Amino acid sequence: MTFVIGLTGSIGMGKSATADLFRTLGVPVHDADATVHRLYRGRAVPLIGKAFPGTVADGAVDRTKLGAAVLNSPERMKQLEAIVHPLVREEEENFLARVSASPIAVLDIPLLFETGGETRCDTVLVVTAPAEVQRERVLARPGMTAEKFSAILAKQMPDAEKRRRAHFLVDTSRGFSSAEVQVRSILACLAGRPGRRHRF
Repeated sequence: MTFVIGLTGSIGMGKSATADLFRTLGVPVHDADATVHRLYRGRAVPLIGKAFPGTVADGAVDRTKLGAAVLNSPERMKQLEAIVHPLVREEEENFLARVSASPIAVLDIPLLFETGGETRCDTVLVVTAPAEVQRERVLARPGMTAEKFSAILAKQMPDAEKRRRAHFLVDTSRGFSSAEVQVRSILACLAGRPGRRHRF
């Protein structure tokens, strides 16, 4: 059975770059965010359009309008999650079935702990960096403000808590080459381990 690594990390920590390192090293990666983007142009469109009128345009979900529809409404956010999460889980299951011959696979899930996704993984890797590095990276993004950054952080589990729950850490503050060394070391540590958890 494929050994499944749950990959997560807060905004600006370098999670996507770390996921790319795994891909470069031949490890299949399932990107939950990319899956949501595809669903918003495909199977989720009629479901979201029915639940949130006015959020679909040109056959795709308008993320800005959808964001406004659920803003500051925990009930509506739960309604949206009830539509999207099962579809993402189904895509995840299909991915794991496709890569069942691979000894290791990665589930890249930004809100891994927040959604209980760690229960579907054999181990959890948290990508991290010092808070000042994180802040500098995020505020350099187009359209990002300190207020937006604070709002995003408020929705995410604190980095210290994620690190406490992790089995492995990758610190991206020392650059790409250092992160690659850390990823290679983790893969060497996990080589030959069978997947154990019943995920579905």
